[in-house]
Amino acid sequence: MENVTPAAIAALVVELAPAVAFGCAAERITRAVQRWPEAARIGFPGLCVLPYVLVSVSQHIFRWRWFALYAGLPMAVAWLLEKAARADPEQRGDWRDGIILLAFGLAVDLRWFDHAWPTGLRALNELLLVDIGLYGFQAVRQLSGTGFDFHLRWSDWKSGLRELLFFTPLVLTLGWALGFIHPHANFPSVGSAAMRWVLIFFFTAVPEELFFRGWVQNLLERRVGRRFALVIASVLFGLSHFNKRSAHFNWRYVLLATLAGVFYGRAWRDHRRVAASTITHASVDWLWGLWF
Repeated sequence: MENVTPAAIAALVVELAPAVAFGCAAERITRAVQRWPEAARIGFPGLCVLPYVLVSVSQHIFRWRWFALYAGLPMAVAWLLEKAARADPEQRGDWRDGIILLAFGLAVDLRWFDHAWPTGLRALNELLLVDIGLYGFQAVRQLSGTGFDFHLRWSDWKSGLRELLFFTPLVLTLGWALGFIHPHANFPSVGSAAMRWVLIFFFTAVPEELFFRGWVQNLLERRVGRRFALVIASVLFGLSHFNKRSAHFNWRYVLLATLAGVFYGRAWRDHRRVAASTITHASVDWLWGLWF
């Protein structure tokens, strides 16, 4: 992998630490952060700039404008969500929530911040946005019902694999009809296949499911109800794939991703668990990558 240096590995570890911490002990972290003075709660996430500093200095691409962005954005998110928590204690959704989610979604889909990172390391930006969002929505906003938890339960597997079973024949039929999927023979070792699933689970499915189900669908449900929230979140998920694997609007990908989003959303809302929808999502991507 290109540009994987000791500094890049150190940045990855720094970025993984908050996500793992929230996944294992979110309630304790939230209680601790809520005891801090407001200025400390808002100022603390400015430390999210450290991964950028580590990578950019080591690669000789440091720019003050990117430093200001990665130092200021986390504090701006924390400040806005502090205001949202006060204005919307019932957690029915505040305009500040929408602004932040829209900005995060567009930043990833339109690759606004990619030029801050060397080739091969741009995924560090997405993981950094996950950290910023987790701190803001969990520790500051104290958003309930997210379901971000790495303590997997049997119900997560049950819900996740059930939706995979329901979705598979549908996507195979439609995918073949549209000419989007093409089966091919591939026989990886058990260890290689298992490692691939784990990597997809943590680095692709978890961030997307946290965003679209734990935050977007979760907040939408409070405004428009379960059914409309599922539909809207699924359509947004589909549209986020408009430029994947194509230089133009990839309507086939959008259609199939929207359909997938329905089943991912069903898995999440079963027990309001990101782990459940992540199991479905990771398994779909894994099967697609191996044999289609």
